[in-house]
Amino acid sequence: MSLLWFSPNVPVRTSVGQCYNCNNVQGAITELLKWSKRGPKWQIAADLCIDALDHKVRPEIVRDAFREAAEEEGVLLPKL
Repeated sequence: MSLLWFSPNVPVRTSVGQCYNCNNVQGAITELLKWSKRGPKWQIAADLCIDALDHKVRPEIVRDAFREAAEEEGVLLPKL
């Protein structure tokens, strides 16, 4: 299975306080599943990840939704 890469990456703070530069759909899924708030933007990002795995949306669409969900969760980090 392809990782479904996107660019530029989305820097997020992990549950252990490290920076993770997410650059693919599978990484986005993994991070989303660790978050606790799971608000409306989380749901949109999660749904788009599934759609991307089914090749219904481009990875760039997932990237944008993941970035918004990370902001909603409070884990989005500034680009260096």
